[in-house]
Amino acid sequence: MEIAPFDLERWFAEVEHDADIMLAESGVRPLEASRFDTDPGELGYVIPTAGDPDFRADVGALHERTVEETIFTCGTQEANLLAFLALVDSHAVVVTPTYGSLTALPESFAEVTTVPLAEPDWTLDSDAVADAILPDTDVVVINNPNNPTGRYHDEAAMRAVYDVCADNGTYLLCDEVYRLLAEEPQPPVASFGRYGVSTAGVSKSFGLAGLRFGWLCGPPAVVSAAENWKDYTTISPPAFGQHVARQAFDRRDELLSENRELAAEHRAIVADFLADHGLGWSAPDCGVNAFIEVPDGFAGGESFCRSVVKEESVVLAPGEAFNQPEWFRIGYGLPRAELETGLARLDAFLARHA
Repeated sequence: MEIAPFDLERWFAEVEHDADIMLAESGVRPLEASRFDTDPGELGYVIPTAGDPDFRADVGALHERTVEETIFTCGTQEANLLAFLALVDSHAVVVTPTYGSLTALPESFAEVTTVPLAEPDWTLDSDAVADAILPDTDVVVINNPNNPTGRYHDEAAMRAVYDVCADNGTYLLCDEVYRLLAEEPQPPVASFGRYGVSTAGVSKSFGLAGLRFGWLCGPPAVVSAAENWKDYTTISPPAFGQHVARQAFDRRDELLSENRELAAEHRAIVADFLADHGLGWSAPDCGVNAFIEVPDGFAGGESFCRSVVKEESVVLAPGEAFNQPEWFRIGYGLPRAELETGLARLDAFLARHA
């Protein structure tokens, strides 16, 4: 088994530590630990290792799934890995651009066909997905709301894709880690029916990335297979992560309201900045990410981002990490002062290179 380097994470590992401003962070600014009870008691394994049954039942209910159809993981990343281990054998279809692991992981197991979102609006074309599905396609993979574009594919398009999958006996796996940042979240894919699988966690929408806490909801056979694989990965979710995530989940109306307001305000700030500079973008409608066109005069996203981090100590994400070299990703979920400082430095950079 071989897996490609995770280009986005390798880029961050290279430049993030020494930079002043991280303007490519994909989540909402971290919440203070002081807002929660941080004493979980003994730091042993979580028992049962699938996660606290009462908490799993509550998370599952939001996906119209039972406690047996819900498993807790070490972040959404592990949830996705377990889903692929459980599902992928022959062929997968992945809608792109997307978070790198959603392509690289299935490519390490099987053949993968990618289906691009339709530009310029980055819309989901259910007919294109249908055309890519083969008789032996195990799973179709969609990240909704989308990272890196920030676009939220509408329910009609998602259900159209699900119907095609179900007719073929193919699972639809949706990474929904940004879903709860929507003012009116769409129904999760796990609620669509037998072939729907949802993964998510508290890293992005809740601003609690450090907890490394996520979940997978889906049909019993998929969850059972994922649990079997989890015995060989992390065994159980983190005790500390589950302890704080339970509190955040119980207070989700309060916390999500704060984060939605922050995301909306910061989205407007970035929109005004780009309009002033005449730069096109993906016009995000959910989450805290956006794709921005690389300005003239640069060979591509990496060239642009390397110049920005060298001259202004501001980290952006090159589009090459998403196989889109004419774009770069910005993250606007960071604290307001950092966002404003980062944009001011980007403004100075663009002025010098006009």
